[in-house]
Amino acid sequence: MKKNIEQADFDEKAKESFLSGAKIAYETIITNFANGNLKNIKFLLDKKVFDQFNEALKERENKGHKSETTFIGISSASIKDNNKKNNILEVTVDFVSEIISCVKDKENKIISGDPNKVKKVFDTWKFSKDSKSRNPNWLLIDTQI
Repeated sequence: MKKNIEQADFDEKAKESFLSGAKIAYETIITNFANGNLKNIKFLLDKKVFDQFNEALKERENKGHKSETTFIGISSASIKDNNKKNNILEVTVDFVSEIISCVKDKENKIISGDPNKVKKVFDTWKFSKDSKSRNPNWLLIDTQI
């Protein structure tokens, strides 16, 4: 059964601080994934998400595809849901960002996206943290597009 995080656990100041960190994590994860560099973000990803990202990168590599991404910025980030189950805190965040991206094939032909067009991206990501852990990092445990 899910229980809302008590106000004392997640007041406005805590929400602002969380969102500030979530925005940094979002940009870091997006750009490193696009560059095919999971090493730099492994500490931010739950094992399941890391494995999913790793599979996607292997598939992209096997096809000879190359991703080109320019992260413009985050238009908005808002907490959609938060709950606490035992000692596990979970926070779901809706992100709206602006990104320029395209995927090219072996011959450098564009197969998706547009390298000259900024697009709005809507993502919903869920982060988790053990409230008893001394590790300050939240882990990305789920992504929805």
